[in-house]
Amino acid sequence: MTPRLTVIQGDATRPAGPGPKVIVHVCNDVGAWGRGFVLALGSQYPAARQQYRAWAQGRDPLPFALGQVQFVTVHPDLHVANLIGQHGIARKDRTRQEPPIRYDAVREGLGRVRDFAQRHQASIHMPRIGTGLAGGEWTVIQDLIADELLSAGLRVTVYDLPTTPL
Repeated sequence: MTPRLTVIQGDATRPAGPGPKVIVHVCNDVGAWGRGFVLALGSQYPAARQQYRAWAQGRDPLPFALGQVQFVTVHPDLHVANLIGQHGIARKDRTRQEPPIRYDAVREGLGRVRDFAQRHQASIHMPRIGTGLAGGEWTVIQDLIADELLSAGLRVTVYDLPTTPL
């Protein structure tokens, strides 16, 4: 039986449950880390922000490209997956017709997350990736999560922030 996607109210930067965990989020391919979920993530785990920026500046041997994922260990049993699934950044003037999300890159990155999570016997935690600044459709992202993570038997929890502060 394929596990179901669990959606809860909470803070994705503080994943719940026992054992190793991976926090997944979607990054852009220009090295910008300054709006959206990454602000809370970088505040909670500065190493995730620092290593992403070093990666974007070419100081990591892993190619900085769509579909790639940088795994940053922020605690012994907690890893942040910086998944590049957004081409460019959304502009305030909204003259750009196409949203920055790249679904093929998200799929490829989720495959890398799957392999990492299986090796580490980790559960996967995330906000509604790719739907904020990247402009993606949650129904499409859900299908990618089902195909790449749930079908492999991985536990995935999506966190929606409550309407009142935690």
